[in-house]
Amino acid sequence: MRIFKGSKSTLHEFRTFVVRANAIDLAIGVAIGAAFTAVVNSIVTGMFTPIISALMGHTNFAQLHFTIRGSSFEYGALINAVISLLIVAAVLFFFVVKPLGALRSRLGIDVAIKSPCPACRSDISVGARRCPMCTEVLGDSWVPVPADDEQKS
Repeated sequence: MRIFKGSKSTLHEFRTFVVRANAIDLAIGVAIGAAFTAVVNSIVTGMFTPIISALMGHTNFAQLHFTIRGSSFEYGALINAVISLLIVAAVLFFFVVKPLGALRSRLGIDVAIKSPCPACRSDISVGARRCPMCTEVLGDSWVPVPADDEQKS
């Protein structure tokens, strides 16, 4: 007995979607990201916060707050969150983005060649015919030049 007309094709589409590598990679990335965030938060609240608290002369940095007309503003928790964000961003940048960028450029994989727009100087793909930032039309006479960071190497 079918509840919905065409449910077999819908279930087949859903199974195809779930089994695709992108969906599985995304699910794994979210799970690992959540676990990594928990570890970073633990390091921040267990190691960095006490050091900063000792330097500031407070016993418990995470509970720092001030009160205005009965409303409590917990800036210690905010500072913990900012420290956690900076640590996660630094780890991702230095241990994921930079190594993968170096590997891709060494292997020549997915390296987009870009050149500055003659009008606004924003980076655009050398195959572009119009700048996506300023909408300058790039005619056939446009000759891409290397961006400033590419000229140094």
